[in-house]
Amino acid sequence: MIEQDEASGDFVQSLARGLAVIRAFDAEHPELSLSEVARRAEISPAAARRFLRTLEALGYVHTTGRVFALTPKVLELGFSYLSALSLPEVMQPHLERLSREVGESVSAAVLAGTDIVYVARVPTRRIMMVGITIGTHFPAFATSMGRVLLAALPKAERAAILADTDLTPLTPLTLDAPDALAAELSRVRDQGWAIVDGELEAGLRSAAAPVRGRGGEVVAAVNVSTSASRDSVERLRTFHLPLLLETTAAIEADLRLL
Repeated sequence: MIEQDEASGDFVQSLARGLAVIRAFDAEHPELSLSEVARRAEISPAAARRFLRTLEALGYVHTTGRVFALTPKVLELGFSYLSALSLPEVMQPHLERLSREVGESVSAAVLAGTDIVYVARVPTRRIMMVGITIGTHFPAFATSMGRVLLAALPKAERAAILADTDLTPLTPLTLDAPDALAAELSRVRDQGWAIVDGELEAGLRSAAAPVRGRGGEVVAAVNVSTSASRDSVERLRTFHLPLLLETTAAIEADLRLL
């Protein structure tokens, strides 16, 4: 099939090889060396190096020296990252249980540059102004899940992302002062959760907590969202948040079994 397509003037061989590099990573091979990528993608080491460095520059791959891995930004290309990590499958039953317990929408997201990307969701029938589906992006700085994910980053990486972020307020309540935002992220990191009240959309309140992988790294965030007309911030903190923390602990226990 590929040989036949290659004969066509419409076939872009470099794109095909770049996609082969991405597909080289999977559940059994989340991290690969340069030579392993070359072998699995069936290209030369020199070509593999060029593709990996290009993907790294675009934010789709990161490296810790001699080992390469995909980043959550690959979600934009078709959820390859999710397939490797199996996060939605692990989280979904927990999210459904939490949604039943609190009677509100529950979601999970990962960080992609300056945004969060929704990877799992259990919506309620209540209508909100914000329309959310799997793959929806929102600015990380103005969301509870985004703050949890940003807070988990090393300070230098967090500062670099905030420097690239458009801090234009989304509502009159949006925290947009860089120093105040940095202080809030430090507080979120220390307490292990975030509550955001009306910063993404007026009247929308949410609480979020991190989900950690087997190595202790934060791999996703889960939130409960509600309306100011239904729940106070105090109820969000005293009723929803404890159940949310129980849920993220249960997800982490499942992830340790993978």
